Amino acid sequence: MSRVYNFSAGPAVLPEEVLREAAEEMMDYKGSGMSVMEMSHRSKVYDSIIKQAEADLRELMNIPDNYKVLFLQGGASQQFAMIPMNLMKNRKAAYIVTGQWAKKAFQEGKLYGEAVKVASSEDETFSYIPDCSDLDIPEDADYVYICENNTIYGTKYKTLPNTKGHTLVADVSSCFLSEPVDVSAYGIIYGGVQKNIGPAGVVIVIIREDLITEDTLPATPTMLKYKTHADAESLYNTPPAYGIYICGKVFQWIKKMGGLTVMKQRNEEKAKILYDFLDQSKMFKGTVRKEDRSLMNVPFVTGDKELDAKFVKEAEAAGFVNLKGHRTVGGMRASIYNAMPKEGVEKLVAFMKKFEEEN
Repeated sequence: MSRVYNFSAGPAVLPEEVLREAAEEMMDYKGSGMSVMEMSHRSKVYDSIIKQAEADLRELMNIPDNYKVLFLQGGASQQFAMIPMNLMKNRKAAYIVTGQWAKKAFQEGKLYGEAVKVASSEDETFSYIPDCSDLDIPEDADYVYICENNTIYGTKYKTLPNTKGHTLVADVSSCFLSEPVDVSAYGIIYGGVQKNIGPAGVVIVIIREDLITEDTLPATPTMLKYKTHADAESLYNTPPAYGIYICGKVFQWIKKMGGLTVMKQRNEEKAKILYDFLDQSKMFKGTVRKEDRSLMNVPFVTGDKELDAKFVKEAEAAGFVNLKGHRTVGGMRASIYNAMPKEGVEKLVAFMKKFEEEN
């Protein structure tokens, strides 16, 4: 069986060379006589794996020294609660709702204090990013929360919101490491790794040190305090050890490819091939306002549900899998993360042209 072109939104495609390397090391990691899966997280060998992963990520993202890198569990969804538990000192926070995950974070925030929706694009099925240059942010808000790339709806902030001096918290799950980023613009930048970095089970939190305090909301569990994990260097309890090892390999792969500037160029090239086709196609249409399009997730429709279903079915038979759109949008979605080769997008477009001619 040859490998398919996997356009899944996550868990998603990983670089083949990383998978091959992991396969080679599966039975015996560097002469240890065991797999990383079997290794104590307290061992010297594992310690060097997690430390190297952090060092490579710091180098790739140019993370300032006053930020901690935490490898945690619970996915991005657990951060929806962890963020207010640790940051909501005034019991108030501002949320910009541009998709399902931002909406879930907003609803979770309400459990811990006053979550204020300061902007939303729900009026047009989250197909654009609202203007965030002059929002009415409460003076005493503890932070301003965004989901920077919306996996389901295919939108991306091209300019960060003007937070008017408030701490910016961003979920970057689906655009993590897709382009250079100024970490110092954020108080917390975090994401589940299963879209653009590694296997499901790890969430990476990059947090400014002044936000890590003992002063959390009452009854915050030990495991949900950033301080617990920061003090223990992500080894308070058994971390998702194997997942972190794979993430580390992906960091090294990105470094070898030339870093985040090269990633961005590659991603822009790939996305342009697909968007250019959608813009001239008579059958397929993109669903997002042009200036807000994501480089990672590209939703599109034919306007006819039966035709959409036929396309997804025929595409799968031709080796293009996981193209069905999210149930809230319908249609199709191609997720074209870092590890999706350019030829995957070129072949998808060729298939779409052929489908358009035949139907």
